[in-house]
Amino acid sequence: MSTPVSALAALRSASRMRWWEPALWLLAFALPLLIPGQALFISEMAITALFALSLDLILGYTGIVSLGHAAFFGIGAYAAALFAKLVMPDPLLGLVVAASAATVLGAFCSLTIMRGTDLTRLMVTLGVALILYELANKLDWLTGGADGLQGVSMGPVLGRFEFDLTGRTAAYYALAVCLLLFVLLRRLVHSPFGATLKAIRDNRLRAMAIGIDVPKRLAVVYTLAAGVAGIAGGLLAQTTGFASLDLFAFDRSADLMLMLVIGGTGWLWGGITGAVAFKLMHNIISSITPQYWTFWIGLFLVVLVLVGRDKLLKPWAWFRRSKA
Repeated sequence: MSTPVSALAALRSASRMRWWEPALWLLAFALPLLIPGQALFISEMAITALFALSLDLILGYTGIVSLGHAAFFGIGAYAAALFAKLVMPDPLLGLVVAASAATVLGAFCSLTIMRGTDLTRLMVTLGVALILYELANKLDWLTGGADGLQGVSMGPVLGRFEFDLTGRTAAYYALAVCLLLFVLLRRLVHSPFGATLKAIRDNRLRAMAIGIDVPKRLAVVYTLAAGVAGIAGGLLAQTTGFASLDLFAFDRSADLMLMLVIGGTGWLWGGITGAVAFKLMHNIISSITPQYWTFWIGLFLVVLVLVGRDKLLKPWAWFRRSKA
């Protein structure tokens, strides 16, 4: 009896916040006040970080490779935008609709990731995103087609906090949702269910041999990750008042993979740090050289892979060792 009890105690201990984590979150929530001119950019970083968390859940903790994760992001954005435009502009209900639409799509797509190799999954997930891209383009009477879905106006958050032009409400809204889902996902990955996911990632055949229902676990975590990505997409549509075809684009999924290359997989802070680092590099480099910013980011990634993340990014090595 002592072994299961000690294992549960270890999981509970791992799910607790380290001393430095509340400080980082407090700093994140203080940024819209410290640099009010960058509130919209802070909101975008929080949404991108949440999107990266959803991919890390299936890639870092389960070993499912996906190049079409933008499909869930885009469907969540269009669902939230259409709900606000055609039904009611309540942001929280819109997020529920976005999560529901992406979760249903994820449950359907989860049937495709249980068979074949990683290459097969790459092609299938990419194909789903391309199909949705074309559907959104053809159904222009509903989605706005190539012009995008415009004129999306949102009501106040919780009936009190109006979205303003400075983006401060959007920043706090996105940060609050990101923090809430980070805490929930942290509890999930450090639960017995999360332990089975890591067992599947490390050795699927051995996991099946010890009685883990691998197909069911894969379907559940893929569906859950799709729902989180849908919430991120819904947040983007709500905070920008716009949804366009590029939400389904391949570059969005590819950029997400690059963020996890920068931040590392298999720990939730990897998605957040990778997203923040990527968005900062993009913003700074593109302001200096708008035409060649991809070259410098590509060069950084090459050096990162050749030298090693822990050596190149020494400040993050300590965080990585005490991973979430």
